[in-house]
Amino acid sequence: MIKINVPYISQKGSYPTGCESVSTVMLLRFLGYEISVDEFIEKYLDCCEFEMRDGQLYGPDPKEYFCGSPYNEDDFGCYAPVICKALEKVFRVYASKLQGDSEALDIAYKAVDETGTPIHELLERYIDKGMPVIFWACIDMREPIVGPEWKLLDTGADFTWISNEHCMLLVGYDDDGYYFNDPYESHGLVHYPKQLVEERHQAQYGMAVGVCRN
Repeated sequence: MIKINVPYISQKGSYPTGCESVSTVMLLRFLGYEISVDEFIEKYLDCCEFEMRDGQLYGPDPKEYFCGSPYNEDDFGCYAPVICKALEKVFRVYASKLQGDSEALDIAYKAVDETGTPIHELLERYIDKGMPVIFWACIDMREPIVGPEWKLLDTGADFTWISNEHCMLLVGYDDDGYYFNDPYESHGLVHYPKQLVEERHQAQYGMAVGVCRN
């Protein structure tokens, strides 16, 4: 069994749809970054609101923006590329603070979009080396639900959200399953069976974000 001890943060109350942000800040805190969830959302996370056009709902592409606001319980979430981009901004800004805005920044970490990487490879690349992984699955491992739908703001193309989308921090595993710091409803450290996790992970496109030393 491997289980990484990571400072826990709950999304309950303040961040009803902020699972991606809270999971990311847990990882950042683990790495030693003194950053709050509010600072992460307000300074680093790219968010975009919905709008109605001629009675039709238009919204952002979750690969480019958080869809709505993490503070709004009726909004949605974002996909791995958005978290990668936010992390890269955090790493660059904090490196700049430490080095006095030097042009040749020594950035300690880089974010890697590991979408589609098999879980066993995530374990080898990150967990076995003591590094947690930002990991998409479903809330409480519920069944995914297809919908709702909206048109993308930039292209007008139809987009379908997969509901029960959820993001947690993968912190370990044993022979039977995987351990997560789960921000939902103050769950804390949870353990889910391997096959169920793998199915729910695939339902959310196998999305994951890893962090490695630069």
